[in-house]
Amino acid sequence: MQTTAEKIILDACCGARMFHFDKQNQAVLFMDNRHEVHKISDHHKPLHVNPDFLADFRQMPFVDESFYHVIFDPPHLLKGTEAAWLIKKYGKLPKAWQPIIKDGFNECWRVLKPNGTLVFKWSEYNIKVNEIIQCIGREPLYGHKSGKQQKTHWLVFVKLPPAER
Repeated sequence: MQTTAEKIILDACCGARMFHFDKQNQAVLFMDNRHEVHKISDHHKPLHVNPDFLADFRQMPFVDESFYHVIFDPPHLLKGTEAAWLIKKYGKLPKAWQPIIKDGFNECWRVLKPNGTLVFKWSEYNIKVNEIIQCIGREPLYGHKSGKQQKTHWLVFVKLPPAER
């Protein structure tokens, strides 16, 4: 197991770091299970998936309670070919997606420190957010819908110590 003393924030599925304002923030460990560069036809710049650390979000090699803040933005698409730009950008889930999301959430929770926050970003493109909440078995503290069609949900969880739950 690895320690992460200099990094206090984990982005467990960083992809191309799309929503980060500071894409090189030294407090964040940018992790993904892929390292890729794609030329997407309607974009001027190539899409870089260039994590600091390569690992699967379902089996992270970090000690328990390593991070104060965890960002979990897993793939949310079920349909599409591997050549599709949305799949290149965000990845793709198999039909049996539930164990992947549940295991990923549980790993994010495991590496989160007590009183830490976990932000779970989910797009309802193929799977509704209520199915996700049911799958992970935890209620968020609060959340927010965004996007033109209000399909992206930002869910916030706090890891309270057992006495405060």
